[in-house]
Amino acid sequence: MSGHSKWHNIQAKKGKADAARGKIFTKIGREIAIAVREGGPDPNVNGKLRDIIAKAKANNMPNDNIQRSIKKASGEGGGVNYEEFSYEGYAPGGVAVIVNLVTDNRNRTSSDIRHIFDKNGGSLGTTGSVSYQFDNKGVIVIEREPDMDEDEVMMQAMEAGAEDMKTEDDAFIIYTAPNDFSAVREALEQQGMAFLSADKQMVPQNTIKVDDPDTVAKIQKLLDMLDDNDDVSEVYHNAELPEEEEEE
Repeated sequence: MSGHSKWHNIQAKKGKADAARGKIFTKIGREIAIAVREGGPDPNVNGKLRDIIAKAKANNMPNDNIQRSIKKASGEGGGVNYEEFSYEGYAPGGVAVIVNLVTDNRNRTSSDIRHIFDKNGGSLGTTGSVSYQFDNKGVIVIEREPDMDEDEVMMQAMEAGAEDMKTEDDAFIIYTAPNDFSAVREALEQQGMAFLSADKQMVPQNTIKVDDPDTVAKIQKLLDMLDDNDDVSEVYHNAELPEEEEEE
């Protein structure tokens, strides 16, 4: 997912989810496996698993698939041993990029990610080299229906413990502190709100406007190749690309 938190990016993500639903479900299944391993198969006592289930539902993952992933992860005999880690680096134009990964083979994944950056004019950095330019936030996106009152939605969000809310043409984007994300999401769920997206994200503090067509193409190709990699769970960046401006 793009770190440039605007509703049309969520729309783009939804389009990709529709086109490659199986791949999206596989990636979420890996996240479920790690959550179950760390906190058990009961979402009532495993907050991380609850959050990932909410993410799965926002991506239209059927409940049967979710339950199958939980059972597979908690089955005896041990399944695949996944681990989570991140890489930080730069795309062309000085654009900061954070890549979250879930893999059963760290060496393979590291080689693949390094190759993607090198092939597209980017470079990997050390831990902390770009993450200071982002804030870790809970981000909840609610589709804006014609009969929804902005002030009322904001009041509900703030009462639930949210930090801020932005209004786009098609959506309300609610931001929370990382530790408050689960409580805010659950409170809004109980009020009957349906989410287009609900996840913790790295939100850029500032964006870099990129106009040069060649640079834009290189950045987009790098981001697309990262998204297409099976081991990549999330991609965040601080680029403001022309395609994004046109969709606003």
